[in-house]
Amino acid sequence: MCQVASFDPKAVAQARRVLPQASDLRQTAARLSVLGNPARLALLLALDGRELCVCDCAKVLGGSVSGASQHLKELRLLGAITFRTAGKMAYYRVADPRWIDLAQSALVLGGHIARAKASA
Repeated sequence: MCQVASFDPKAVAQARRVLPQASDLRQTAARLSVLGNPARLALLLALDGRELCVCDCAKVLGGSVSGASQHLKELRLLGAITFRTAGKMAYYRVADPRWIDLAQSALVLGGHIARAKASA
């Protein structure tokens, strides 16, 4: 902790120049907070490389269809997943593989999966 209330104006100016705009920071933080929910993170990873319907997603989470549907809605609004309909069924899938990269990177950073597995 600093013992003196002093700062380096040049260093602060340089640091501020590399920051994205405040609106971009807010938007990114909002996206990360959606993924901060364990159920949504699990759903995103479960959809990697496959399509699942809401009932399948509920079973993956071990919860209700309505609960899974709410999580899927949040992921859809985020742009992380998309869906297609086939009759009365809706099938969900990952919209962009970078969302999986982000989720796996977060798990690697937390020490929960090995780096080799995350890049597989």
